[in-house]
Amino acid sequence: MPGKLTTIGFDADDTLWQNERFFRMTEKRFAALLADHGDAEQISARLLEAEKRNLAVYGFGIKGFTLSMIETAIEVTEGRVPAATIAEILAAGRDMLGHPVEALPHARETVERLAGAYDLVLITKGDLFDQERKLAASGLGDLFDAVEIVSDKSAATYARIFSRHGGSPQNSMMVGNSLKSDVVPAIEAGSWGVHVPHELTWVLEHVEPPVEAPRFRSIADLGELPALIESIDRKG
Repeated sequence: MPGKLTTIGFDADDTLWQNERFFRMTEKRFAALLADHGDAEQISARLLEAEKRNLAVYGFGIKGFTLSMIETAIEVTEGRVPAATIAEILAAGRDMLGHPVEALPHARETVERLAGAYDLVLITKGDLFDQERKLAASGLGDLFDAVEIVSDKSAATYARIFSRHGGSPQNSMMVGNSLKSDVVPAIEAGSWGVHVPHELTWVLEHVEPPVEAPRFRSIADLGELPALIESIDRKG
């Protein structure tokens, strides 16, 4: 039956646990290190430019972010950045890689409630080691039937993953905080796309909500997801 849900995909960062806040905190720390070379807004703008340039090279995640900070420090100091500053940037990156996992409201109870009734797939992008560490620390790993750590999220990514886990994209749903990565491409693949807004979203993940798409839904938090899934299944 095309409408009957069999598979639920979950994003990880800022959907199941906090992530962006650690990037924001580190960005402030970075701007303070380079305060003699520009105000915080200027330093952040230069860092964002470096991140954009480097996404195709380093991908998503903390390690690429750290390299972009180093590149920015070299640029804004015109090659005169002290070795001690580079060491501080590297230390900031290591701190990020060791930050504790803070589950978001209703994450555990919702995943536990859906486990067993649906095939649950964690679909996340970023650094392999870091994502594996956070999943292990979250205590949620055993509740997922599969884990997919990908370099990017596109319609082709979701079509491939949902065809492998559960049968087809049409019988699947993707849940996440990023409209650009979690919702729009999943809908393009034929799946349901459920947006769970987070108070902090990276500027490069901003797109307009696909409000005209029949398979687009938005909920205030993960606590609303089981009822939404039940309503979709009833209609299916």
